[in-house]
Amino acid sequence: MSYASGRMIHDADSHLMELDDCLEPYFDPRLLTRFKRSEAFARRVQIRNRPGRSREAHAEPAFRAGVDANILLRKNYEAHGSFIREDRPHAMDLLGFASQLVFTTFCLGNFGLDQGDDLEMCYAAADAHNRMMTDFCSVDRRLLATAYIPLEDFDRSQACAREAIRLGAKALMVPSMRPRNHSPSHIGLFPVWAMAQEAGIPILFHVGGEEKLDPVYKINGLPPVPDFHGGDDNFTSVSYMPIPSAAMQTIATLIFDGIFDQFQNLKWGAIELGAAWVPGWMRSMDSAAHAFMRNEERLKKLSAKPSEIVQRQFRATPYPHEDVGWIVANAGEQVCLFSSDYPHVEGGRNPLKRFDESLTGVSATAIDRFYTENFIDLMGEGLAADLRRPAHLRAA
Repeated sequence: MSYASGRMIHDADSHLMELDDCLEPYFDPRLLTRFKRSEAFARRVQIRNRPGRSREAHAEPAFRAGVDANILLRKNYEAHGSFIREDRPHAMDLLGFASQLVFTTFCLGNFGLDQGDDLEMCYAAADAHNRMMTDFCSVDRRLLATAYIPLEDFDRSQACAREAIRLGAKALMVPSMRPRNHSPSHIGLFPVWAMAQEAGIPILFHVGGEEKLDPVYKINGLPPVPDFHGGDDNFTSVSYMPIPSAAMQTIATLIFDGIFDQFQNLKWGAIELGAAWVPGWMRSMDSAAHAFMRNEERLKKLSAKPSEIVQRQFRATPYPHEDVGWIVANAGEQVCLFSSDYPHVEGGRNPLKRFDESLTGVSATAIDRFYTENFIDLMGEGLAADLRRPAHLRAA
């Protein structure tokens, strides 16, 4: 029996744990050497040949013998299917999810290149990532590849999105941090949104593309606080707080500037950014729209209250430690999505148990929306019709 035990569940967040040479087969050969010598790449290089971080380690009989029993206990590089493409379908069978959105780990934030001056390298890295992701996910239709689209240069962004869609990406991931020289709502980005809408796939924000905590907050005269992994580079309680801040500002700007209305068939998602912030954010936008309606023509042209536009077009994944029942009650049944974060440590060893407990007392319709229907709605044509409610899970 799979972890999902025959339940109809779509997973809105999973990851690869790529080795440091993961982009080499996909990078523009003309730029690869320059990229590998760059500071941006050096900051992200993973140390190779540690236990579990090689194909040889995953091929050992002892490792293979323990795969089924440890599908949610082994994490990161030690997880089955975390970086070996041929193993991921078996991992999906063991998990039992109907489909799974797949994100990078190594390339999150595009190596900081969006904030640099070498836009040729910025878009080359994004293109290489997109080739890698679509190639990895091509092994199983249940794996839904995400492509990264920088928003710094209008023409390059359009070309990057076009190629990602051609490659078979099922969603376009963009940074929640604003571009350096223009708003994310700039009309120069309309072709990107239009291509996604025409293809029927969503635009996603994911943790890693946000504005980070100012490091000055860590200078408090006290010892460093360890993160999930024992260091201080990942999230702690303080650095956790600003995770959704950039997304809140960016998505609000897109709504107020009429982008959601301009592309009403386009869905947007915030993945691994939590969702406890969503109810208050919705009400803050409604308050802002009411307060400034008299002076701003753009607000008068909105098709509905911002909170209603959110319910129509926006979806978010709560963290397993958040009270999903409260979020549903205050944001609406349309917004929240299940996610496992497989194989990351942060996803925990039993996300279904934690989410089920937080949904106690919520209607059966809302629970179905959380685990299934909201994901189907978000993904649109990115999720094949036969994968939406697969026959073998309907029968179960």
